[in-house]
Amino acid sequence: MALLKLKPLMEEVANCTKCPLAQSRTHTVFGEGNLNARLMFVGEGPGKDEDLQGRPFVGRAGQLLDSMLEAIGIKRSEVYIANVVKCRPPQNRVPTPSEAKACLPYLRNQVAIIKPKIIVCLGATAAKHLIDPDFKITQQRGQWIERKGYYFIATFHPAAILRDPSKKKPAWEDFILIKEKYLAEGLDA
Repeated sequence: MALLKLKPLMEEVANCTKCPLAQSRTHTVFGEGNLNARLMFVGEGPGKDEDLQGRPFVGRAGQLLDSMLEAIGIKRSEVYIANVVKCRPPQNRVPTPSEAKACLPYLRNQVAIIKPKIIVCLGATAAKHLIDPDFKITQQRGQWIERKGYYFIATFHPAAILRDPSKKKPAWEDFILIKEKYLAEGLDA
């Protein structure tokens, strides 16, 4: 059922020209994973590897995300992974507010169709667009926010951990909280 609802949205994203990012993309990166996932991860936007393959989190940051999931006993195949923007920003820069605004309806539709219970914002950009425009990742990461029937939490983006290994321990603490909430909500069943 979810796939039937997602297919038209995937086609719309594949043909989207709502912002300048469409001009330089190789592929759109819609998102992927379990269409019945109760746990969804949202990043900022595709990087080079993602743009080439049309899949989210397949480069070094994706490999780290996979390892972090594995370490808490969750398989990538159990979750759904998407990004705020569906096209790669040049040089992997942060998406502009207008680029994010153009793509956010797609992400909101993905959330409405998949209906995850927990949404993990990977990095400040996702947190600012999904939780609070004034979100401060270093100060507010690891805190649960319940809104409209969803539990939100933000942690460092895996790419930030690769750039700054001191973020590894706090991110690990956040992943423990994610696993605890996942189990407490009976979402692993």
